[in-house]
Amino acid sequence: MKYSEAQNGRVFVIRLEDGDVVHEAIETFARKQNIQAAFLMVLGGADKGSVLVTGPEQGRRFPIHPKTHVLDDVHEVTGTGTLFPDEAGNPVLHMHMACGRGDNTITGCIRKGVMVWQVMEVIIHELTGSTGMRKKDAVTGFDLLIP
Repeated sequence: MKYSEAQNGRVFVIRLEDGDVVHEAIETFARKQNIQAAFLMVLGGADKGSVLVTGPEQGRRFPIHPKTHVLDDVHEVTGTGTLFPDEAGNPVLHMHMACGRGDNTITGCIRKGVMVWQVMEVIIHELTGSTGMRKKDAVTGFDLLIP
């Protein structure tokens, strides 16, 4: 386990709108507001055609190839995530969403592009004093959080 300490900073209440790409909108907002680190919660609707990463195609084998799922219709969503800068100082969102429609739910990472259907509410809890950053891991290819 690796860890660092941070303090609570500002809290932002955001409404994303129809057609917004979630990770792009949040990362742009973070740059404009100079948010270096944060915890996020979202709820709302994801549009048909949104893409989730639902795990590796072949379990623990290397190299890792992400398995994706495209939403076939509008889904209700809830998600949580973290935002930390990459090695160049750019904010990078890592968020997972549970997307449900009727009796079916799929959960995955939104990094391939989840689009808002009508509205999505986002609460950003800024973390101050954090030394956390994302760094590319040579073995997995993941942008790992280095606290």
